[in-house]
Amino acid sequence: MTAVSAAESLARLAAERVDHRFKGLPPDADGLTVGELAAQRRNLFTGGFATPVLALSAERLEHNLRLMESYADRHGLAFAPHGKTSMAPQLFQRQIEHGAWGITLAVPHQVRVARAFGTRRVFLANELVDAAALRWVSAELDADPQFRFVAYVDSVRGVELMDAALSGARRPLDVVVELAAGEGARTGVRTEAECAAVADAVAGTRSLRLVGVAGYEGEVPKADTERVTAWLRRLVALAADFDKAGRFSGVDEIVVSAGGSAWFDAVADVFAEIPELSLPVLKLLRSGAYVSHDDGHYRKLTPFNRVPEEGALEPAFRLWTQVVSRPCAEQAFVNAGKRDAAYDLDLPFAQVIRRDGAERPATGVSVTALSDQHAWLSTTPEADLEVGDWVGLGLSHPCTSFDKWPLIPVAEADGTVVDYVRTFF
Repeated sequence: MTAVSAAESLARLAAERVDHRFKGLPPDADGLTVGELAAQRRNLFTGGFATPVLALSAERLEHNLRLMESYADRHGLAFAPHGKTSMAPQLFQRQIEHGAWGITLAVPHQVRVARAFGTRRVFLANELVDAAALRWVSAELDADPQFRFVAYVDSVRGVELMDAALSGARRPLDVVVELAAGEGARTGVRTEAECAAVADAVAGTRSLRLVGVAGYEGEVPKADTERVTAWLRRLVALAADFDKAGRFSGVDEIVVSAGGSAWFDAVADVFAEIPELSLPVLKLLRSGAYVSHDDGHYRKLTPFNRVPEEGALEPAFRLWTQVVSRPCAEQAFVNAGKRDAAYDLDLPFAQVIRRDGAERPATGVSVTALSDQHAWLSTTPEADLEVGDWVGLGLSHPCTSFDKWPLIPVAEADGTVVDYVRTFF
């Protein structure tokens, strides 16, 4: 895929017609293209949008993109943010424009989405053993000399399956050995000796090329700074041992990769300690939740809480709902539920109330439960809440917020909608 066709692919999103597939959008916009609707710059609160509607803050989104770009640059890190968070090619492109090396993904479908919109570099944070998917990736590599694809390997058996599926490939598929974060952690090779065995298996293939090591420190059992740092040093030592043993022959750089959204400060610190190896090192950070951040889980876990001098991410999501029932003084219901809001880590947070164009804090209002299409609100005597009021909810866990909304308005602080982000889950 050429750079021009990538731009054209993104531009085609603006030509998509607005209709019943996209919840929350103004009913009278049916038939307009997304680009035409964006050009109208409607107001989120007065422009006919129907509740519930999820919105991204234009200003906070840009702030987060700039902050992580500067953070990675300041610490000498390449950045491949995890695209599974948003599955939004427009955001992939903005992340790349803000300095990202490429995009991290998890499963073949996500790679197909990224490639359909011109993503040149993909890091697959999983072992890929599906033969049909491997053949498709191989065809993409053969067809596009500029496409770079790197995937995990975490077993000899996986290496054998990959090699069998890639028989006859013209370009080798680059792989990194995944070091597990500890006993009982998620995927990955548990010991350094087993890592060497997997690396030996890669060396014995014609279709795979070992380019580095990787893992996910967020799975370290009972994670704290000390335990995470110790595991990251194991990862760095593994890279150094592999290099000393000559395992990275025929490559231009050694990939060392880690980094979720909770410990990237530890990743930056330990990756700064990587000794001089025989080749340049691509220190690849993969944090993804930063793009929207959140009002719960990641607000509490973000490394910027530990290093406030480096800046602060800002929650960019707000789910706007409407009070549809006020059966008693202690209870109210709004028209958004599990189909609309993330709830796997925290329930939504009642933040603001809008009535007659005025906005105020949601004092005395809290979300206690979600049904499929309703949020249950508990209200104290100080809560001033009426049927018809709009209630703005903060959300926790970006990955399970984006996936419920195929087209998301991007609104400026005054409510002016300036863009729409298309997701592909």
